Amino acid sequence: MSTFRVELKKVVDDTYDVQIGYGLQDQLMEDLRNGLVGKLHKFAVITDSIVEELYARPIYERLLKEGYQADIFVFPEGEKSKTREVKAQLEDEMLAKEYRRDCCILAVGGGVVTDLAGFLAGTFGRGVPFINYATTLLAAADASVGGKTAVDTPLATNLIGLFNQPKKVYLDIASWKTLPKRQIISGLAETIKHACLADAEFFDYLDRHMDEILALEPAACEHIAEVNCRVKYEVVMKDERESGLREVLNLGHTVGRAIETESDYRLLHGEAVSIGLVAEVDLAKKLGLLTGEDRDRVVALLAKAGLPTEIPDYIDRERLVKKLYTDKKVRDGKLRFVLQDGIGSVKEFEPGVFAAPIEESLAREVIMEMK
Repeated sequence: MSTFRVELKKVVDDTYDVQIGYGLQDQLMEDLRNGLVGKLHKFAVITDSIVEELYARPIYERLLKEGYQADIFVFPEGEKSKTREVKAQLEDEMLAKEYRRDCCILAVGGGVVTDLAGFLAGTFGRGVPFINYATTLLAAADASVGGKTAVDTPLATNLIGLFNQPKKVYLDIASWKTLPKRQIISGLAETIKHACLADAEFFDYLDRHMDEILALEPAACEHIAEVNCRVKYEVVMKDERESGLREVLNLGHTVGRAIETESDYRLLHGEAVSIGLVAEVDLAKKLGLLTGEDRDRVVALLAKAGLPTEIPDYIDRERLVKKLYTDKKVRDGKLRFVLQDGIGSVKEFEPGVFAAPIEESLAREVIMEMK
């Protein structure tokens, strides 16, 4: 018997830029001309059925005008499309159009598009480069930094995927003007989450300037985009692979993701996360980590943004409790929650551990007591 050792130690530089601005298509083309993806000249533009005409097709036409090869691959909009089946369909369509390893994927859209396209890029041809052109506030807050890509299944959300960093991210704030008001409001949930977990000063800013933010005033939009990126980066750079600290970004998501799926996606992601944040602050208050005053401030800010703070009547609460076990933080069959320790910080339960085991009975109590 013999053993052959395969040494594969390597250092990878996954550094990339997040550009924040208005009407960034010219900048995208300039970056491609300057070698953003090397000598690649074939682009698969992946988008959804809403974004296609608004942004993806104009970018596709610019690519052709610049002399690149390109095709648009479109899937139905919405969280229900973030599945293995849609990913396979897109892969088959790309293969049919003779896409191989010599291509780049350009994701144009919101968080569903960037999640799905980033996952596809990580597996197509065993990995091809990709670029994110984010067109929603939710994507700007949640999908712009970190490289987490995944699909959902009927049993769980975001448990099938990989970490895959883009070549560059473009946050086109001009695109927010084309979003329905409900989508803007939904995107604010992740922004408020960032304030709750890492920046009390930002929490106060959101409270003071919510009217300007909802009116999409440029200075307010640029500020929240920049702070979202900074907060997420400061977490991700310390824990890219979610081995400890990065779990704090799941604040509000244990209950939020369960509500999202139990609503059959009638609730948008941010709307569900908002309700999850209310459950989280109620739990933190019960455990003595959050004062009643701070609990009320969080709920009031969510309400000021126009986000829901109550569990819809059509959701069965016992089913919701059981759905909590599909959360990716579950360990050894135990529910685990990230919890605030005041406004602007989360509780570190022991060195490097930011999610605590919570008995099902206590989680049920919180859910049953919510309005």
